[in-house]
Amino acid sequence: MLAAGARATVARVVASSPEVDAVALRRLGELGFLPGEPVQMLRRGPGGREPLAVLIGETMFALRLLEAQCIEVTPDPAA
Repeated sequence: MLAAGARATVARVVASSPEVDAVALRRLGELGFLPGEPVQMLRRGPGGREPLAVLIGETMFALRLLEAQCIEVTPDPAA
């Protein structure tokens, strides 16, 4: 999982648990979580928990941990 402020590139989006279905994965793709897209972890919710605020492109999203775990990333080497 990325630290607050860290930048990365989306590598792929996969089901991280049986609770995640194809509809949820498609929705992440529709939001812009696609391979090759830059992403930045902005901050976590109270106590370092949910929701996770992430920036994809110029849009900020709040993700549940379950959703965030589906997004595999390659950390930015400059970070």
